[in-house]
Amino acid sequence: MIYVCVPVHNEARTAGLVLWKVRQVFTAFPREYQLLVLDDASTDDTHEVLASYAKVLPMSIVTHRERRGYARSLEELLRLALQRTDRPKRDCAITLHADFVHSPESMEDMVKHLESGADLVVAELVEQRGRTSRALALARRWTPRLLRVAGLRDTVSGFLALRLVVLRQALRRDTPQFLQTEGWCASAELVARLAPHARRLDTVPAAARYDLVQRPSRVKPWRQLLEAWRARSVIRAARTAVALLLIAVGLHAQSDTASRTDSAPPDSAHATFPQDMAIVPPPAAVPFAVGERLVYGARYGPFSVGTATMEVAGIDTIRGVEAVHFVFLIDGGALWYHIHQNLESWVGRHDFRSRRFLNQTEEKGKSWERRFDIYPDSGFYREAGRDTAVATVTDPLDDAAFLYWIRTVPLEVGKRYEYRRYFRPERNPVIVEVLKRERVGVAGKKWNAIVIRPRIPNGGGIFAEKADARMWLSDDSLRVMLALQSKFSFGQVTLKLKEIGSIKENSAARPEHP
Repeated sequence: MIYVCVPVHNEARTAGLVLWKVRQVFTAFPREYQLLVLDDASTDDTHEVLASYAKVLPMSIVTHRERRGYARSLEELLRLALQRTDRPKRDCAITLHADFVHSPESMEDMVKHLESGADLVVAELVEQRGRTSRALALARRWTPRLLRVAGLRDTVSGFLALRLVVLRQALRRDTPQFLQTEGWCASAELVARLAPHARRLDTVPAAARYDLVQRPSRVKPWRQLLEAWRARSVIRAARTAVALLLIAVGLHAQSDTASRTDSAPPDSAHATFPQDMAIVPPPAAVPFAVGERLVYGARYGPFSVGTATMEVAGIDTIRGVEAVHFVFLIDGGALWYHIHQNLESWVGRHDFRSRRFLNQTEEKGKSWERRFDIYPDSGFYREAGRDTAVATVTDPLDDAAFLYWIRTVPLEVGKRYEYRRYFRPERNPVIVEVLKRERVGVAGKKWNAIVIRPRIPNGGGIFAEKADARMWLSDDSLRVMLALQSKFSFGQVTLKLKEIGSIKENSAARPEHP
């Protein structure tokens, strides 16, 4: 189902024609569709026009007795579409203006992009037909430059198609008001909030049809530019909140995916190297002791968005095996959004193989938990709440354990290593390229560091191929993670070490390396 969302205010001269044009598009391009139209307290004959077309079109009308503005009207229509769908991964919504600035013919191209795999398609109004005032043209040119969203030239067109699952993800924090700006700014804000949840964002070129508009523009150019300048912080905040969410989700993206595999062939390879690589025996002990605690600051550009801690919490016993307990915490947020995430890992003290992995997440009062018990000796893992046992690799590692294990292996500048140790076999291999050595300043001092590029070609999150992640490890016996950097569609997120606590040369408390 395609839900065409049309907010309307005093558009009696064009609204009916726009709706009939939508019908013509989907008659020539057969798709199941439904028109959702909101009359935002019109004072002309818009209500009568809509009522007459509702008799012959698949159409629902929502009416406001008092005007609430474009942003509130658009948000209400999108929420209505999400409420009506029973297949949000398949169904989509299209936002369309009723003044004929948007050409409904472009919807066919937008739907084709969705059907080919895109989650969000934005019609960029790159061509203008008809004349507008010089001031309006100038404002239309500069507003998108003030309200930037990565991957888009035109952020304020207001003409887009989205898979409804993307809207559901963007709305899952259940904020009382999704869009906080108005007019062109609201169009940019909508894209900024949706884009980080879209696996693929496409654009299609379209023309702004000012030659068909039947009324003077309601946009006050200079006021619009001023509002765009003020709205920059809202757009940045929308991206920042999602940035923190994604760095949290990314750290466990390999184990927490929407598509779960019930079975996979076991992988007996411990690690594979191309023939031109040296295979160096592992060290006898690991470079961290019980009690080590590392504190990081999370930053998105110039903005601080939270903290993260990594801790070697203690020695526990899992199914009769001594296991080192690692804890990785993320806590932070921006504006109304807050996230607290706890990743815990238990690895064998003598063989460094994962036995248990726990992910607990709380966002805005909502919480969930995923727990995996891993049986390396038997070759399978099991997720709590599911009866199916799934094959694992010979020497499994989970997400949190990998961040510690990478500190234990020999890394030589210029080498490329492949490891098949991730506990979900379909996500392997994990590739580590050792790029260079450099000096970095964190935690109040200068460090000699090794820069590595970790990536998981078959996975997602912060170590996905396109994320181009970088990790800085101290070039000494401790191999402390000094910084972690990863790219998303909206920009770059960085964790930097702020504090170091209880790093001790206490080999008696250390797990032995296999």
